[in-house]
Amino acid sequence: MPSPDLVSTSLSEADHEVLFRTVINTAVDGIIVIDEAGRMLLFNRAAENLFGYTPPEVLGRNVDMLMPEPYRSRHDSFLQRYMTTGEKRIIGIGREVTAQRKDGSTFPMYLSVGEGRVRGMRVFLGIIHDLTDRTSRERDFQELQNELLHALRLTAMGQLTSALAHELNQPLTAVMNYLNAARRTLDAGGEQAIGRVREFMDKAVSQTQRAGQIIRRLRNFIEKRDSDRQLEDLNSCVEEAIALGLVGAPDRDVRITTELANDLPPVMIDRIQLQQVMINLMRNAVEALESATERKILIRTQRPAPDFVQVSVTDSGPGIPPDIVSNLFIPFSTTKAKGLGMGLTICKAIIEAHNGRIWVAAPKGGGAEFAFRLPVVEETQA
Repeated sequence: MPSPDLVSTSLSEADHEVLFRTVINTAVDGIIVIDEAGRMLLFNRAAENLFGYTPPEVLGRNVDMLMPEPYRSRHDSFLQRYMTTGEKRIIGIGREVTAQRKDGSTFPMYLSVGEGRVRGMRVFLGIIHDLTDRTSRERDFQELQNELLHALRLTAMGQLTSALAHELNQPLTAVMNYLNAARRTLDAGGEQAIGRVREFMDKAVSQTQRAGQIIRRLRNFIEKRDSDRQLEDLNSCVEEAIALGLVGAPDRDVRITTELANDLPPVMIDRIQLQQVMINLMRNAVEALESATERKILIRTQRPAPDFVQVSVTDSGPGIPPDIVSNLFIPFSTTKAKGLGMGLTICKAIIEAHNGRIWVAAPKGGGAEFAFRLPVVEETQA
């Protein structure tokens, strides 16, 4: 049987032309050839299907007509820069970009560009692979993940309900007492009545604001929404999470200590998702102290290195058995009678989605320490 090389060399120039046209027009991916000025010289059938144009509509025209802004207005300068400097930004490398159809709609594609010469003329061949299906799958996965995150927040909310009811009862009871005291003062009259009433009213307003803060934190926590990352003050985020996550902890005789570093740079985070992690770690710490004689939790923020910040939650409980540590972040692995085994798994997913890392350690003094790191992002980079 003759080798492929021998078969190829035995073809006439006309046969080579037919073979070339066959390959181009039967290719699954779109193929476009342009000259040095960006004018389209070839537009195969797959490209017709992708963009909605016929070859007569595009041949001889600038390829930037297939690009949305701002790429359309920049393409010629990119091409000219390569012609002048020889610096390759996409040629021979490939890149994910966005293309525009005839009807104005856009779609994601992977563009591979090669360079060659035809009869002394330099040409560029682009191979276009449509990424719409992959992007759609990624979007579906993201929606599913958001649904799971929301379900986990609702589950956590169910666990917090009784403690929250108790926490709200305190400021509301105080409001009622201050208002009753103000009414009695008004009924009694006297020169000092107005000043005393004003004092009671101020205290009632303060307690009402406290109740409102609790409700706002609760609403933000359970609200279903897409991920929204912004530059945030880590200490502020942690303090809000403590206010919600440790509701009811004093009733269990748990002493909370915080050590928040005052030199932390801002971090690029989804505030609610990070608070979800903190709340989960804190509630786990509180539960770990149920059988402990000394009930203490230390929450610390620090910057161990210039390129990351660190948050840790340390309890004085009995610690975690070595045979369980390796399974803590595995889905559906739990030691709780009513647990789903997804809390720490979700924490790990959230932290890793923020390009961070989460782990558990055994402090020298006993107990357990859960910690996570987040990369520092300069504001100019953000």
